[in-house]
Amino acid sequence: MVQGGRFIASLLREHGGRLVLLFLCVLAPLWLFVELADEVHELEVFYFDDPLLWRAHALAGPALDRFFIFVSAIGYQWGVVPVDIALTIGLLVARRWREATFAGVSLGGSALLNMATKQFFQRNRPTLWESIAPEHTFSFPSGHAMGSATLAMVVLLLCWHTRARWPVAALAALFALTVGASRIYLGVHYPSDILGGWTAGIAWVSGVYLVLYRIRERPWQVRG
Repeated sequence: MVQGGRFIASLLREHGGRLVLLFLCVLAPLWLFVELADEVHELEVFYFDDPLLWRAHALAGPALDRFFIFVSAIGYQWGVVPVDIALTIGLLVARRWREATFAGVSLGGSALLNMATKQFFQRNRPTLWESIAPEHTFSFPSGHAMGSATLAMVVLLLCWHTRARWPVAALAALFALTVGASRIYLGVHYPSDILGGWTAGIAWVSGVYLVLYRIRERPWQVRG
């Protein structure tokens, strides 16, 4: 019994971080995404979607309009996508092969996964009011939310064992939250779309990380 306890304690010391990552960043987000997806597939109405949309719309004004249109733009085509490409190319140029593979698979796979899930669920956009920045693709899960969460998780995991990890974590979370809020403010996504995008992005990146880094080294420690 004592020997078994020591063995378990040793495993937790060596792999505790990965177990936490597996539960908090893969299993928990994946469970929430499956719950959301099941409701969307059955055409159920989320009780919080419309009230949160109307509350966001009540804040509308010229200054916030400009701010959230800008945030929405950098949250995908004019910010996240160029940074995704630049980050992957930068890691390749620096000959950080494993980190480049991690970034490329995480970022590219997330985009493909988002397109596939949108086509599968084919959820229509909200139509509570006429948006100042209308969208015409399907709604669930939010591509902006998923893309920003994916980029945030990639950068955070690459920086996790550096001194910058907590400032990076705070900035990454703030960025993903602000991008998600912009989509609700503009009336082009339900809050449940945003949750779906966040959870899918977090689970996907964390899963890729655990597959590519089963060895003890972390991305910032591997050179070949």
